[in-house]
Amino acid sequence: MAEVINLRSVRKAKQRADKTREAEANRAKFGQTKSEKALRQQESDRAERLLDGAKLEKDD
Repeated sequence: MAEVINLRSVRKAKQRADKTREAEANRAKFGQTKSEKALRQQESDRAERLLDGAKLEKDD
């Protein structure tokens, strides 16, 4: 026979997991020092320039 599942507890467990995932993302996003933010921005800018420089442009 199948096991009885309380849907309310499953829903609450899913909500808790979602909140935990969101909290982890916020800690990563907002829990950085100013120098870490600057470093991350520099890395992002460098990667963007690298991709832009590697683009092949076609003259139509």
